Amino acid sequence: MGAVRAVLQRFSTVVCFNCPTISFAPQRNALLARSLLSSFSSYSCSSGITLFCEEKRCHCQVNVRRLWTSTPLCMGRRSSKIAGRKGAQDAKKAKLYSRIGKEVVSAVKKGGPNPISNTALAAVLGKVKELDVPKEILERNIKRASEKGQEAYIEKIYEVYGYGGVSMVVEVLTDKINRSVAAVREVVKDYGGKMADPGSVMFKFRRVRVVNIKVTDADKDQLLAIALDAGAEDVIEPPIYDYDTDEDSSASYYKIVSSSENYAEILSKLREGGINFETDNGSELLPITTVEVDDEAMDLNKELMSKLLELDDVDAVYTDQK
Repeated sequence: MGAVRAVLQRFSTVVCFNCPTISFAPQRNALLARSLLSSFSSYSCSSGITLFCEEKRCHCQVNVRRLWTSTPLCMGRRSSKIAGRKGAQDAKKAKLYSRIGKEVVSAVKKGGPNPISNTALAAVLGKVKELDVPKEILERNIKRASEKGQEAYIEKIYEVYGYGGVSMVVEVLTDKINRSVAAVREVVKDYGGKMADPGSVMFKFRRVRVVNIKVTDADKDQLLAIALDAGAEDVIEPPIYDYDTDEDSSASYYKIVSSSENYAEILSKLREGGINFETDNGSELLPITTVEVDDEAMDLNKELMSKLLELDDVDAVYTDQK
């Protein structure tokens, strides 16, 4: 074991013996690597690494081969895309059910549990049927609304700047506004974002109804025919990258974009055609234009969005990142 550690250390560490305070291992995080190397007056990374000490007292040049002893944390755009997609649909469905539950509670708090006399609850029940929400979620939240201390939910929108000029919109449905805004601000601050003034981000998005269809569940021409017949605004194809595998492509989605008036008709046509689909959470925000960023900014933005979505009060996070 001692011999193995010696070999690993030889390949993973650069040491200037004339200046014993200079010692570093290859960094996984590019930000950390740049921060460390900036303390030296110059360096080069062609066939090896050249370091000049700050005090200009020594110079050393060694050839270094990077040897990973575990899986790298960040492997570029493709792995980031795959990692971001894994579990995304399940998380989206969970957020949908959470939002519907909150809307049920609010409707019952305002007008009681009878949909005949409570038009707000009747509207939510129509959405429950439209979005195929499980019956037990409806029943559980009707009961929850009658519990002592349960308040109605209020919708809030927070606007955020991410990395690389990317904008985000955070949708919140909360029974405690002070709690929700404090939680969102804390996550944004901790993960390098910045809260934006109201209205400074929203104009970059448009609100629509969206139906998501997995590419393996439908034919493109069939979807176009259904969308045209039902009065949809657009059918958005999934982006294609040179490094996509067959697995990547099969996990992509078409998006049928619609107004609220034609949304139910589109769902009906898809059911008639036997096409599986995933609905939105009532509506979605689509960016009018998208912003392309480098791999590092993409990963940081995905992490920020992921942490925001972990908050119970947050129902959705939208971004104009490409």
